[in-house]
Amino acid sequence: MRSVLILLFLLLSAISAGRSGPDINFRPGPLLKDLKDLGCPGDLILKEVVLSSSDEGFENIKGKFFTTGCGDNKSFSIYIGRVNSCRAGGCSVPVDDDSLTDYEFFDYYILFDKRNSIISVRVFNYEATHGQEITVKGWLRQFAGYDGSGFLRIGKEVDSISGATVSVYSIVNDIRQKTDLLRTLNAGTGY
Repeated sequence: MRSVLILLFLLLSAISAGRSGPDINFRPGPLLKDLKDLGCPGDLILKEVVLSSSDEGFENIKGKFFTTGCGDNKSFSIYIGRVNSCRAGGCSVPVDDDSLTDYEFFDYYILFDKRNSIISVRVFNYEATHGQEITVKGWLRQFAGYDGSGFLRIGKEVDSISGATVSVYSIVNDIRQKTDLLRTLNAGTGY
């Protein structure tokens, strides 16, 4: 009986841990390398931008915005966050089906220049069964220069990837939304 209870406890712990996934790494190695390549020191300080959950568009963000300065009048904005790509039951499970609460996900960052234009996008933690092709630097390079003023249509400005449709739509929608939010933040605060 005791071994059954222990097994049940371990099973429930594993299920609840899988729902939220591991914590997001807010100092991913690839970001620090990108910043170093742009002339920033290795002991760089990322200053978190505190968002108000009452502001429209900021209430359900699964990530954080940061700013940093690197001397020589260089400043950057950064978004580091998580995107749900599929339900754990598979990508064919309807997204609005609340009977399943587990998601597959990936963590990524967007590095912006001081004009809110994307310098680079990198996926640094891919925890999903399909769509890993979106982690390729060559594919992610197409977002460089996007500042929210143009379009990001899949099949037009953004290359689609056969077999990674859900991940492509997920990251493109998130990039579009976070770029718009950064523009809103910078317009209101002037940082």
